[in-house]
Amino acid sequence: MMHSHSHVHIHKHEVKGKNLLFSIVLNVIITVAQVVGGIVSGSLALISDALHNFSDVLSLVFTYIAHKLSRKKASINQTFGFKRAELIAAFINSMTLIVVAIYLIIEATQRFLHPEPIGSTLVIWMSILGIAANGFSALLLKGDADKNLNMKSAYLHLFTDMMASVAVLIGGLLMKYFSWFWVDSVMTLIIAVYLIIVGVDLLKSSTKMLMLFTPAHIDIKEIVREVHKIPGVNKLHHIHVWHLNDEELHLEAHLDCQQDIKMSEFNALLHEVEQVLFHKFHINHINIQPEYNKEDPKDYIVQD
Repeated sequence: MMHSHSHVHIHKHEVKGKNLLFSIVLNVIITVAQVVGGIVSGSLALISDALHNFSDVLSLVFTYIAHKLSRKKASINQTFGFKRAELIAAFINSMTLIVVAIYLIIEATQRFLHPEPIGSTLVIWMSILGIAANGFSALLLKGDADKNLNMKSAYLHLFTDMMASVAVLIGGLLMKYFSWFWVDSVMTLIIAVYLIIVGVDLLKSSTKMLMLFTPAHIDIKEIVREVHKIPGVNKLHHIHVWHLNDEELHLEAHLDCQQDIKMSEFNALLHEVEQVLFHKFHINHINIQPEYNKEDPKDYIVQD
């Protein structure tokens, strides 16, 4: 069976790997500083912030490796290259956010039941350091996060850690001036709940892409309606639409033609289909199987 396979070229957002490297180094320094500060001061919130920071380091390393892998060229053994590596990294990063959050909830609950005196001055200075470092790192990745799910996962790690440091700072001030040591546990719980909310959202997005689900903004029936308006098209069917990664949206389908046309005529028809799919649905990788009076299921979605 003859197939027609086409790419529609679009401008790709170039993600800056050097920003990731800088953020990794910065977060390693902050993690070590906060662990020491947390142990010396006895602050669980500061240690939880450090633990979250360590998960940041892991996520940034995963992100950097996946970013490099995704740029490797396709080969005979890897026909798509490593383009889905970034989705896997985003999935792992989302899981680490949730796991860290669960651990923090358990520890904070135990500390809330048995509060301990905390060296608030050190907590305040370490939290300020965390706010500055994570805020700067998040700012570096902000532009890339809007275009790339993998970078978004790293950015969310950094942004939530900055917010966690803000919470720790507030807790430190309340402990210093009011001796409310229970605030340390409350702030830890708030951090953990926020991590779960962010982590679950990212987990859902990355899982949908890994499972090749139809993207939320794509309406299969609308695609069919638009393609059916093109002269010469009988029926578009056996349709699959999925994200290979953030940059590539794929469609493969069977196209039943109204007449038994020549290849050159089908090429012209295919060009019109590509223009509709790209400009109206932003699908940039199209694989169409042409048919004429072929005996096969003509449903939009066919279970193989």
